[in-house]
Amino acid sequence: MRTVRVIPCLDVAEGRVKKGVQFLGLVDAGDPVALALRYDAEGADEVVFLDITASSERRSTMVDVVARAADVLFIPLTVGGGIRTLEDAKSILRAGADKVTVNTAGISRPVLISEIAGELGSQCVVVAVDARRSSWGWEVYTHGGRNSTGMDVLEWVDRAVELGAGELLVTSMDRDGTKEGFDLELTSEITSRVDVPVIASGGVGSLAHFAQGALEGGADGLLAASVFHRKEISIGEVKAYLLARGVTVRPA
Repeated sequence: MRTVRVIPCLDVAEGRVKKGVQFLGLVDAGDPVALALRYDAEGADEVVFLDITASSERRSTMVDVVARAADVLFIPLTVGGGIRTLEDAKSILRAGADKVTVNTAGISRPVLISEIAGELGSQCVVVAVDARRSSWGWEVYTHGGRNSTGMDVLEWVDRAVELGAGELLVTSMDRDGTKEGFDLELTSEITSRVDVPVIASGGVGSLAHFAQGALEGGADGLLAASVFHRKEISIGEVKAYLLARGVTVRPA
């Protein structure tokens, strides 16, 4: 049986952690390195840093923040936002990250996924997908949820895996920050069609939502932000709740 990971996500802008609702109304949530260190101590399985304005501002990801975090963390660190070239990915990994996420640049130039996978290995490449419901299914968005693409999410995840993605990070923009729970239909549609791990993101507001993501959505990773940042739910509570419901997790 798969081991499900519990993953705090730190959305970073201007060197600070930010959190909003449906990618809007961002408010300060603290220092990214301090928060990541706290989650490491609490038993998180990995930490994700997303530079949420790098693509829209056409700049590179926060290498200095990554390096500071990598120096003190003992758990895997995944970093995304503004990674447009193979060299960008290499610089993030050299700074200490274990994996990089590709979103906007992977859509505008899909071969980037293959370039990173071919040079660094598929295990280093996470394709992040920002999805919003439409009249015909789910549409892919880029630039931190700012730009619509007209692309179908299910078709894109199939292609991303073919190109070399070793993992998918799927965020429901409709659920982001709402505390209404994961979009289980979206998550299960994707987990049932790809053979790589899928991290569910967007909407966690209770312990039950984590269990639903694993049991009903079939997710391999359960990502959350605000409930952890605000200490409404702890990593240990999540893992105990999942274990009690038959979900295999690593000890906190």
